[in-house]
Amino acid sequence: MDALILSCGTGGGHDAAGKAMQAQLQRRGHRVTMMNPYELCSDRLAEGVNQAYIQMAKKAPKGFGAMYKAANLYRKLPVYSPVYYVNYGMNHRMQTYLDQNHFDIVLMPHLFPAEILTNLRRHGGQVPKTMFIATDYTCIPFTEETECDAYVIPAADLTEEFKSRGIPEEKLYPLGIPVHPEFETSIRRDDAMRQLGLDQSKRYILVSGGSMGAGHMEKTLKTMLSYTNSNPKLGLIVICGNNEDLYQRLMNRYYGKMKIVGHTEQMALYLKASVLYVTKAGGLSSTEAAVMGVPILHVSPIPGCETCNTTYFEERGMSLSVVKPRLKEIKQALHHLRSKEVRSAMAANQRSCIPSGASGRIADLAEQLAASI
Repeated sequence: MDALILSCGTGGGHDAAGKAMQAQLQRRGHRVTMMNPYELCSDRLAEGVNQAYIQMAKKAPKGFGAMYKAANLYRKLPVYSPVYYVNYGMNHRMQTYLDQNHFDIVLMPHLFPAEILTNLRRHGGQVPKTMFIATDYTCIPFTEETECDAYVIPAADLTEEFKSRGIPEEKLYPLGIPVHPEFETSIRRDDAMRQLGLDQSKRYILVSGGSMGAGHMEKTLKTMLSYTNSNPKLGLIVICGNNEDLYQRLMNRYYGKMKIVGHTEQMALYLKASVLYVTKAGGLSSTEAAVMGVPILHVSPIPGCETCNTTYFEERGMSLSVVKPRLKEIKQALHHLRSKEVRSAMAANQRSCIPSGASGRIADLAEQLAASI
């Protein structure tokens, strides 16, 4: 089978889901190409699309939330969205690429390529089987204006929401959000700590703002440090992702007081080595932690789909949440999570609601769709 994965780097979750599927399909012997569709125009355009989202999410989260709210209002109108029409301009380049390269199926863990291929199909283009993979625990705006052969959604209890937006039930497959196989391997905490060179006598709290290092990281760390300083058995690890400015600021201010990491390919090990994960509510990163059974404290979600992710996790007992990183609220949450019974119950809820193996289930569906051509 020849598979094409189209994704965008507007946040690391979409690409991470794409890479998870790439690893799964290649392990089965399939040929896989993964790319950002805007690279067909230029690398500059692809990076520009990515950075426009990232910079707004980091520097103007309230503005991002306002845009998300406006998008939810816009989707009530009987017209296609501006996102749909902007992506119409990709038709010629995408059709040329598909004509020059054979693919049996296209997997899309991002809305934008789904809009591109929908446009192409509606204007008579020749398109392989298509699969949209949702990476948040909600039906994000404008998913309903796409036409894909299959929509993979995170869980069965989200089916009604996607149906209510106009997506046919027969196209909905509640198979989960795919995570890379390394998050599904069994490894002991002490082994993970040993591989990372961590102090085996400590219990570590992992703090991350996703690939972009967003979510009031410095305020959160200041609060967390005041908590861990009172308990010498606790240690802090912070993952800055691709946010180099944040990394340098933290190194200048907190070097020696916590372990500070920039971009890392060892996220699974850091999660396994930690007793608690403090993070914004990215759909993919939250899923990775849940699959590994790590207790989660969601802090400062970016308004929009991350607010929905926070609600989904907390209502099902898979996380606790603090909207703003205030000392009192975070200390109360951390005190609650000190209970072994609370952490065990949270892990049990994670196993129940988010079973591992999503990439394998999605790969099975991809093979079935490709074979039905």
